[in-house]
Amino acid sequence: MTIVRMALCAALLGCAGVAIAQEAKAPLVNPEAGVPVFAGDITDRPYQVIGEVKAGVRKATVFSKASSEAKIYRELWERTKKMGADAVINAKYGEAHVTAISWGKTNATGTAVKFTDAAK
Repeated sequence: MTIVRMALCAALLGCAGVAIAQEAKAPLVNPEAGVPVFAGDITDRPYQVIGEVKAGVRKATVFSKASSEAKIYRELWERTKKMGADAVINAKYGEAHVTAISWGKTNATGTAVKFTDAAK
């Protein structure tokens, strides 16, 4: 009977290990923006820096609202995906400013990163 219990425990622990491994592979997403762009650093997963990413979000008219953080982060993510990155860290953006060709443009920057195999 002891061997049966040990086998059952091993099977249950093996399943738990698989669930934990699958959870670790889940995509990393900032719940506030809906994309993997973060204002700070990621400390729980090892990564390699791919490079800096820049984006600009324009207002449609002078009466349009300034771009939301989520919209700015989505634009950063769109540019970062093309670089083959898994996430953006240290994302920053400034105030909207009027230019000769825009009613208001918000510039944003961040660091594109690719998670290393150690995270898998």
